[in-house]
Amino acid sequence: MEETRQHPTVEEQRRRLRGFAWHVLGWILVCAACFGLNFVILPDVPWFLLPLVGWGTVLAVHVAYVMGLFAVFSDRK
Repeated sequence: MEETRQHPTVEEQRRRLRGFAWHVLGWILVCAACFGLNFVILPDVPWFLLPLVGWGTVLAVHVAYVMGLFAVFSDRK
């Protein structure tokens, strides 16, 4: 029995990439705002690193999704 994987269509790839671009833009803006607030409110405590690393981890998972690395776990035929 031959297993065939369906690759995402061009439209699906563009949709994934566009969603990722919005995700990166949101991450940059929020991290910049957190850094600014941290610098103004509590410059001695670098709490801005928590959302930077936490959301950055989720962003890394999103990169894997956009690259199609989760297709290995897919049951699509």
